[in-house]
Amino acid sequence: MTSLNLYFVRHGQTYLNRYHRLQGWADSALTDKGITDAIDAGKHLSKINFDKAYSSDTKRARDTAELILKENPSGLIEPIEMENLREENFGYFEGNDMGQVWHIIGGPSGADSYSQMIETYTMEKTRDMIADADPYGDAENDSQFWQRVQTGLDEIVNNAEDGDDILITAHGTFIRSIVSQFSDIDISDPIHNGSVTKIEYKDGDYVVKYYNNISDPV
Repeated sequence: MTSLNLYFVRHGQTYLNRYHRLQGWADSALTDKGITDAIDAGKHLSKINFDKAYSSDTKRARDTAELILKENPSGLIEPIEMENLREENFGYFEGNDMGQVWHIIGGPSGADSYSQMIETYTMEKTRDMIADADPYGDAENDSQFWQRVQTGLDEIVNNAEDGDDILITAHGTFIRSIVSQFSDIDISDPIHNGSVTKIEYKDGDYVVKYYNNISDPV
């Protein structure tokens, strides 16, 4: 029997976040607010003595994880970086204005924002719509995304010991997708930079305990 606590944190605000640009495999530095987001997340989680820490291999996630760990009593200094924990790959649309992208993809059917697209088509179908609209064919469809992500989750779980508390610093759409997969929680509203989402893993099952937490007890 293996029981784990997985604490997913969305990275702090980046410059592309600030400019409302789509940011998946593209990367940009944390803003001053983003640094504060990460420090606040670290303080929020400071009573959790992490046994292991992971992040995606993007600079924004790694920097956020390091700032969180500076506030933690675990003694961990830096996360284990994993490509499998990257954000969704938006292909051709990377770096484009978010409003314009959602209007191009969802607008013709009346869904002019990402939230409306998720509400109308689900997170999973929306991912397929983005992939279908990419003229270069580089954007991940839902099957490709989940094959990558599940491989990463399996690796984290298989390398853990029973009772571990594990920090996973990742990305907004990544975390929303996991919550959508393992719960009925409404994930259509945006997720906060620096927010905490807790998932309990027990013998193959993932249970979302809370989502998008920036102030409530962890």
